[in-house]
Amino acid sequence: MTTDQTAAGASSGMRPWRFVVWFGTVSMLADFVYEGARSVTGPLLASLGASSLVVGLVTGAGEAAALGLRLVSGPLADRTRRFWGLAIAGYALTVVSVPLLGVVGTLWAACVLVIAERVGKAVRSPAKDTLLSHATAATGRGRGFAVHEALDQVGALVGPLLVAGVLALTGGEYGPALGMLAVPGVAVLGLLVWLRARVPDPEAYERDAPATSPVPPDAPGGRLPAVFWTYAAFTAVTTTGFATFGVLSYHLVERHLLAAAWVPVLYAGAMAVDAVAALATGWLYDRHGPRVLIALPVLTAGVAGLAFSNTVAVAVAGSLVWGAAMGIQESTLRATVADLVPSGRRATAYGLFAGVVGAASLTGGALTGGLYGYSIPMLITVVVAIQALAVVLLAVMRTKRP
Repeated sequence: MTTDQTAAGASSGMRPWRFVVWFGTVSMLADFVYEGARSVTGPLLASLGASSLVVGLVTGAGEAAALGLRLVSGPLADRTRRFWGLAIAGYALTVVSVPLLGVVGTLWAACVLVIAERVGKAVRSPAKDTLLSHATAATGRGRGFAVHEALDQVGALVGPLLVAGVLALTGGEYGPALGMLAVPGVAVLGLLVWLRARVPDPEAYERDAPATSPVPPDAPGGRLPAVFWTYAAFTAVTTTGFATFGVLSYHLVERHLLAAAWVPVLYAGAMAVDAVAALATGWLYDRHGPRVLIALPVLTAGVAGLAFSNTVAVAVAGSLVWGAAMGIQESTLRATVADLVPSGRRATAYGLFAGVVGAASLTGGALTGGLYGYSIPMLITVVVAIQALAVVLLAVMRTKRP
């Protein structure tokens, strides 16, 4: 711990690494809730009569809501500076929606709740990422976001496993499996209120920490730096070819490769891979910068090539590769935004960045879901071509980054 880091901890009520760990614990409990639900979204919707296209559209629309609505919540957070309030409100919406998902019996209601849970993520994420970015200025961007993501994935691992266990015990009843997720949901809200009381001003971490990387100034007229937009374009393109787990799990169940009760177990395995990938790329990012992001389009192409196989082992491997790609998306991509944009505009940048990616998620969900029902070889070909374009955009971004 450096002198500057100690000063930051003293002025904020908690040292930066402790803040990262506690915030990671909040995310761990929240992931227990919503990743437990997401692990069975595909089979749940299919049990209510959804087709592969509907699953792709709903899960894609959910991701679009989680990302696209940040176009509003990001600027709102910067304008009001109510980062804690928005974070708590967003978590509250998520932990209420999930237990309700377990008791509805109609497809339209389930679809609404799937999207509502994602809206909660939209409300909280720009504020949450901005709060976390202040602490990672002292810990190292890549490592701080990676440790947060690794803790996050502990919940993403345990939640689906518990859902799988309850499904097995109840003979596939979704109500009890999702209803018990209300317990960690209550813990999320309690811990957030406590953490806010301990660290009311996390920006003190960044004010007191030494600069770890050159951050471009705001462009004239309050615009964001040009390199940020190139980076957003790269992320949007690579996300367009990224299938949702809903589509992957739909394939596994409908082709009788896995029983529905085993899908959450596979999802838990993917989340474990997610955590390892986040830690690895976070460590590499702090040493080598955005060049490590080349792994993302490579892995995304690999998901398409493996996950839609009719061989169980290959399809399972593809789902684990999907987890590795998710680890990069959820940690290193966010760390890079913090290094490209000054603090005063960061929540807005996170919101705009997520909005662009949200449109790509909706396109990707519909694209992979639709092509899956038409031709799997065509799906693979299209995804590989999209990832080749993403590699080109990444190279362009690196020439613009200071």
